[in-house]
Formats: sequence, C-alpha cells, structure tokens
Amino acid sequence: MKPQFGILFLVFAALIAMGTAAAHLSCIYFGPQCYAAQMAPALIVESAMNGTYLAPIGTLFASGIFVVLGLYALAGAGFTSNTLDKLPMVNYAIYTIATLCIIRGVLPLQLWFRHPEKVNDVVFYVGIVWLIAGLLYLFGYQICLKQRLTK
Repeated sequence: MKPQFGILFLVFAALIAMGTAAAHLSCIYFGPQCYAAQMAPALIVESAMNGTYLAPIGTLFASGIFVVLGLYALAGAGFTSNTLDKLPMVNYAIYTIATLCIIRGVLPLQLWFRHPEKVNDVVFYVGIVWLIAGLLYLFGYQICLKQRLTK
C-alpha cells in the first residue's frame, strides 16, 4: 500500500472521532430528545429534562475524550502542531485506541449474529462504524510507521 493511504486512514479515523464529539455536543443544544435519540442513560436524559448540570458536564467530558482520540489519529498520521507534538505515548495510545474501537465494534455485531432481536439498527450501524474506525487506526498507523522506517 502507498504511504498516503496511512495518512488518509488516520485522517478519516480522526473525522469519525471528531464527528462523534460534535454529535455528543449537539445534545447540549438540542436537549433531552437528542440525549434520548443518542441512547444516553436514563439518568442523563433526566438531568437534561430537569436542567441539572450532570448532562452537559458529562457530555463535555465524553466529547473531550473523542476530541483527544481524533488528535491522536492526527499525531499518528504525522501532523505536527504544539498540541499534537505534546501528546504522550502516541504509539501505545494508537494501538490502545484501535483495540478498544475494534472491541466496541465487534461486541454488537457478535450479539446480532447470536440474538438479532436484541440489537436495533442504530446499535448495529454504530458498531460497524467503530469497527471501521478501529481498523483505520490500526492499519493507518502501521502504514505510516512503515513509511517512516523506510525514510
């Protein structure tokens, strides 16, 4: 594979992570219905309905995690900036993120194979997206590493 594919894979993984952060943040603006549509726990939906701080603070925290995942993808692709250059343990983090995304993607798929009635369409498709994201992290980073080693 061409080295550019590694960068493309990691940029696409970053877009998935950043898009997920944006989707989560949209709940703060759109309110309880958005939290419910994104299958937030009942406690979070109740917090949004009651106007307490649990829902928005939890949303900011979760979105922050996805932003960090996206930054690691960009760092793994070789992009540089003051923020990206300071990220610790990029190699370890990328493989950990890839593993967790693959597991997150495989879990609903294996349940769908065994008990399709227990998995709705949204859960199924979200599982596929995270499986793809994990594979993009894994293969994109490996391709980028090979490119760096051959220079």
